[in-house]
Amino acid sequence: MLIFGGLITSCEDVLEVESESSLDESVIFSNPSLAEGAVAGIIHSFGETNSYRGRFILYYGMNTDTEVTHSLKDVDGDKARLSNYNTNVNNGNMNTENNAWAKFYEGIERANVAIRGLRKYGDVENNEYMAQLLGEVLTLRAVIYNDLLRAWGDVPARFEPVNAETVYLPRSDRDIIYKQLLADLEEAAQLVAWPNETEITSSTERINKAFVKGLRARLALAAGGYGQRPDGIRRSNDPDLAPEKMYEIAKNECLDVINSGTAQLETFEGVFRSLHREDYVAGKEILWEIPFDAGRGRVIFDLGVRHTTTDKYTGQNRGGSNGPNPAIFYDFDVDDVRRDVSCVPYEWTNGVQVPTNLNKFYFGKYRYEWLYEEAGRRVEAPNDDGLNFLYMRYSDVLLMAAEAINELDGPDAAAPYLRAVRERAFPNNPEKVDAYMAQVTTSKEAFFNAIVDERALEFVGEKLRKADLIRWNLLGQKLQESAEKLRQLENREGKYANLPRNIYFRTAEDGESVEIYGLNFGDTDEEGASLGYSESKEWTMESEGDLVTYWDALYVNDPDEQQYWPIWQVFIDSSNGMLTNDGYGY
Repeated sequence: MLIFGGLITSCEDVLEVESESSLDESVIFSNPSLAEGAVAGIIHSFGETNSYRGRFILYYGMNTDTEVTHSLKDVDGDKARLSNYNTNVNNGNMNTENNAWAKFYEGIERANVAIRGLRKYGDVENNEYMAQLLGEVLTLRAVIYNDLLRAWGDVPARFEPVNAETVYLPRSDRDIIYKQLLADLEEAAQLVAWPNETEITSSTERINKAFVKGLRARLALAAGGYGQRPDGIRRSNDPDLAPEKMYEIAKNECLDVINSGTAQLETFEGVFRSLHREDYVAGKEILWEIPFDAGRGRVIFDLGVRHTTTDKYTGQNRGGSNGPNPAIFYDFDVDDVRRDVSCVPYEWTNGVQVPTNLNKFYFGKYRYEWLYEEAGRRVEAPNDDGLNFLYMRYSDVLLMAAEAINELDGPDAAAPYLRAVRERAFPNNPEKVDAYMAQVTTSKEAFFNAIVDERALEFVGEKLRKADLIRWNLLGQKLQESAEKLRQLENREGKYANLPRNIYFRTAEDGESVEIYGLNFGDTDEEGASLGYSESKEWTMESEGDLVTYWDALYVNDPDEQQYWPIWQVFIDSSNGMLTNDGYGY
């Protein structure tokens, strides 16, 4: 039986399930090991074929100033339309009754049943283990709703198990959902332990207090920010969600995490190697990751550095369905250690790195070769790689703290939290960090703009950018700016005027790594041609058969008029008239 946001297969089915569920709850949710299975059941929904695994992680958040789909030129294809602000309600990749929308509400229903059962039978007031489970379930439900709100805007609010009267629900004002989630996470923070405080919270695959507080800060910033609504782009009209109140929540939650000392920054490359190491050790930078077992999950498969052939690192010739917006590579300072981890200009063929083209960078945060090196695991499954998806890390908490404190107390009070992230990015250049901080702390506006830029550089490929731009009311503006950057980059105009037209490359002495000259400002074709590199190629976004220029394909419609996906037609048709896309341009 499939449960959706506004519908269920039939009233008979829901009444039958409700009856069976009620009979079992007193047994399930009074027994710790059985109740633990309820948490696993929610996570199981995350890994379903068309849930986070094969749809949401792949398609949500693409085509911003930091991330693009590599089907960008095919502006009318279903994959491209999920990203280029021209989404169709009958999209072939999403318009099925077992898709992400359905799987998310399946997870919510499982969470609702577990919350009811744990409250009634779990003795959470006296049993710390059961209290931890209740906090985890409340948080997992908030994770799912966070992503529903990010992708669809206003969605049905379902916070109790389905019954005959609530089979069909309309969209709810998102403010109702935000207020419930903020309350839920406030409660959850009292129920779950800090990282490494208990055996359960020693793993980044389980919910801990640092993540709960970070998630509450993320939701508060979204609730107090902008978003497209049926009556236009605006902030909430609810005084309970006023920006200053939401900044205060974000500030306090982030400072709680920072002052707890239960999380820390790793080296930038180190945090992603830790992800690939699969040791799941809490108390470092990763606060929580969506757990996939070895036979599920398509993180490298869809987001990673591409291997065009199988080799010693992988039995899959996959990777690279999405990648960095080419312009973001050139927004990095050459000394910023994040650049070459985040943006990779090569792919692997026959076990050797080969340069791609200017229109095809890859997210270097996800690599088959790191999984092999760090976990000793060569992916053999044909469709899944099993790497967890990193949902939140400590640097996000630092930057949210900086953003909120700047708004409430000014840039001087906020500066230490931005500085911490900046110092990690420039470990060998403290002078650059000092000069930068002096520049951006001159005013609240300058500091806000620095946060906008820093979050772009810090989280390339982590699918945070689109929601950030929406809540800042900068989505359309930044996409327009990015399209112009791409045009200038291709034509070597503006700040790109002196970039070489070509790149020059050779295979390194290790027999597999590529060495490339011509990617940096200050490189020249004259010097490149004199270095004796074995090969060269034009560094261009053009390719044979292109029908639309790269920058014109970034968005088809005004992004601010289609900030969200539509509810897919299959769910509209099955909603008993309760669900519509009215007011969202579909």
